Amino acid sequence: MTHETTHPGIDLSKIAYIRAVAHEEVAELPSDALSMVNDVEALFVLTDGEGKKLAIIEGREAAFKAAEMNSLTPVSVH
Repeated sequence: MTHETTHPGIDLSKIAYIRAVAHEEVAELPSDALSMVNDVEALFVLTDGEGKKLAIIEGREAAFKAAEMNSLTPVSVH
């Protein structure tokens, strides 16, 4: 299912939502992935408009850059 935009000129498929990873989500991550993380408090998840996780990245600025490098417009959510 894709989102149809109700605002002319806004393509929701090109938006990446960025939020801090919740503590319960950290517990679900593989231990080998966490071994490469310096600060679990600095993990951010990128999701598409439907909430599908695209990536988990260490550092807020790095998450924004990753979205931009993939031609997505990053939007911070809480």
